[in-house]
Amino acid sequence: MVCISLKIRSGASKGKVERYSREDVLRILHITARQLAGWEKAGLFPVKELFSFFDLLQIKKLGDLRAKRVRPAMIRDSLRAMQQQVAGMKNPLLETSVFANQQRVVYRHSGTSVEPLAGQFVMDFTDRVLLEQPRIHAISAAESASDFFARGVSLEEDPKTQNEAMDAYKKCVGLDPTHAAAYINLGTLCYNRHDYVLAERYYRKAIEVDPRYALAYFDLGNVLDETGRLPDAIRAYESAITLAPTYADAHYNLALAYEKARQPRKALQHWESYSKLDHMGPWAMHARNQVKKILAADSLKMVAKKQ
Repeated sequence: MVCISLKIRSGASKGKVERYSREDVLRILHITARQLAGWEKAGLFPVKELFSFFDLLQIKKLGDLRAKRVRPAMIRDSLRAMQQQVAGMKNPLLETSVFANQQRVVYRHSGTSVEPLAGQFVMDFTDRVLLEQPRIHAISAAESASDFFARGVSLEEDPKTQNEAMDAYKKCVGLDPTHAAAYINLGTLCYNRHDYVLAERYYRKAIEVDPRYALAYFDLGNVLDETGRLPDAIRAYESAITLAPTYADAHYNLALAYEKARQPRKALQHWESYSKLDHMGPWAMHARNQVKKILAADSLKMVAKKQ
């Protein structure tokens, strides 16, 4: 019997337009599974399996606040306080501009900035702010890069607007050359067009600016595998797993790569790892069948040796 296997691509299980899987969220927003789970556990965001574009915007704002060392409890309490202060406001993260002020959360709404937990209005033009003009310009540039990135995300799902998405991502990295997620998304758009040379260039750039970005190694492995450089692909997948040991898709593709390299015992380890990480997914049954097949082949070899 011939088994037909498919290499897993990021977002391959994606459903309707503008719906993103958890893996997509991690890739697009450059966050870890542990971060997202922590924010869900802290009550900052509801637990979901599919996310809308507006969910992505909320999660990105949460990440920006946490990057400024604002405690999760502070964020959660400030969100509730803002809802209480402004009648009819359901989602402060979407309905206001949010920023951190000395590890506290400030919301800009209807031309006014307020710190809801303290019940205080915040002046935007203090002497201190005026003295920090260079820093203000740097923040504005980063925000503009984020705006272009968000635009790219909203455009890339529709084939008719993917060229515009690429332009948006290019503007993003032009403003922020260290934006690894934008390089990843550029690479994926090129990969889907079978432009593997350019895709590889973007994935390697993502690794250059963020050497601990597991997804970049995973996507690079896909390009290397697609272009027949199997040993290099194996090394790339292994790097992804070293950085993220529970990266199920990387285990799956690495198992396939080892089978192509005729190293079934090495493949077995990663089929087993994938089976433990994914019990119900579309590739789970294939992984379990491969485990049985390799173990059965090994058993036959042992019997033959004994005879």
